[in-house]
Amino acid sequence: MSLLIPLLDAGTQAPQHHPWPRAELDREAWTRLTLHLAGGELDLLGLWGEPDRVHMAVRAPETGEIAAFTLLCPVGTFPSVGLAHPPAIRLERSIQDLFGLTAEGAEDTRHWLDHGAWPTGTPLGTPSAPPAHAYVFLPVHGDNLHEIPVGPVHAGIIEPGHFRFTADGETVVRLEQRLGYTHKGTEGLMQGATLDHAGRLAGRVSGDATVAYAAGFARAAEAALGLTPPPRAVWLRALMGEIERIANHIGDFGAICNDASFAIMLAHCSMLRERLLRAADACFGHRLMMDRVVPGGVATDIAPAGVAALHALLPDFRERLDQLVDLYDSTASLLDRTVTTGFVKPEYVRRFAAGGHVGRASGRNFDCRKTPGYAPYDALHFEVPVLEEGDVNARVWIRIHEMRTSLGLLNQLLDGLPSGPVRAELPAGHGEGLSLTESFRGDVLIWLRLRDGRVERCHLRDPSWFQWPLLETAVFGNIVADFPLCNKSFNCSYSGADL
Repeated sequence: MSLLIPLLDAGTQAPQHHPWPRAELDREAWTRLTLHLAGGELDLLGLWGEPDRVHMAVRAPETGEIAAFTLLCPVGTFPSVGLAHPPAIRLERSIQDLFGLTAEGAEDTRHWLDHGAWPTGTPLGTPSAPPAHAYVFLPVHGDNLHEIPVGPVHAGIIEPGHFRFTADGETVVRLEQRLGYTHKGTEGLMQGATLDHAGRLAGRVSGDATVAYAAGFARAAEAALGLTPPPRAVWLRALMGEIERIANHIGDFGAICNDASFAIMLAHCSMLRERLLRAADACFGHRLMMDRVVPGGVATDIAPAGVAALHALLPDFRERLDQLVDLYDSTASLLDRTVTTGFVKPEYVRRFAAGGHVGRASGRNFDCRKTPGYAPYDALHFEVPVLEEGDVNARVWIRIHEMRTSLGLLNQLLDGLPSGPVRAELPAGHGEGLSLTESFRGDVLIWLRLRDGRVERCHLRDPSWFQWPLLETAVFGNIVADFPLCNKSFNCSYSGADL
């Protein structure tokens, strides 16, 4: 029997939460839930707050069942999840910054999103005076160690983030990240917003995954309202999503090789990415397809010229990709930099429930297009690539396999595209919705509550929340010069983790 059933039975279930149940627990049941996470019997999907409560979404890996749970916090505290289950630590620190709720017994209570520049503390809870800030990085003890601070400002067009290395000569013995520099207040801006406006905000949480975020928000809103979008719209969303996946993966393929001083690969991959983005523009009138997925369907149908452009591009894209893969796999100096570099242990990936190429390169077979699955992927044929090696090279190969898979999916989507309308009218109702949508980085979780057709509360969890900590483990024992290579092989989102 699933662990979720007795936990749900122990609480009071919310009547309008879809498509998965949500139950309000007492403190004893919340603690039991935390122990199941710590024991590896459940995966943590998300942990977020409101002024007087915290919510947690979990998944049972054995059965694929999903549920959300709520704990009221009448005195502003809750039993720490991160104390027993480290993947929750940064989420708890964010809840503390935004809502002022304290995780009891938490070992790390340093500010995460609040860098001391906000006019008030806890802006989404009871406003307070700005807290004192004296951020202290964790100490490392040993002989002959030195620190190397990097960022938050970096060379090139890169989002800000600080990396504090402790090294023994050239060997990294600890990496600690500090993020939060791109905090935008998205969840605050969503409160009271119309669905159309909130959908636009969702599509800007992490701009390189704008289709995945917009689709996730739309699916959560539709679940809350009990609305089924038109079939043609659902297939067009998937078409956009697979274009977005390929565009990011081909860009990362080139960038990883460039960080290993193989610049010619970046040049060729950039040209392929440019051709794909031009085809996306021909299809939907925007290179990144931003604001094209909306609650109720899609904002625009695919243009006939775009269909022709994709049909012309896909065979040539596949052929040129195969040539680049052969070049990568036959360049010994390149493989010398990627093979065995930046290893992530499979047990870490399982514990953090890391998705996307990070998880699948270290043996975690999870893709929410398959499980729990959603339309139209239940009508399409594709395999999820999984490797065990867990190094930079494995993360490169996962991207290669996924690009090839997505090219096949694009052909299926074009050939099977249903006819009919592309958008349904939205009712102005109440309800709560939860969605999992596969982005090129992994699963995006979105939870929202609607009242009179407006957003009362929305939480958006990027896959990078559970991948950034693993990068710290991947760099351990590598030389400092290999950090850019490891970092790019992850390509976590700064913006997505900074809300």
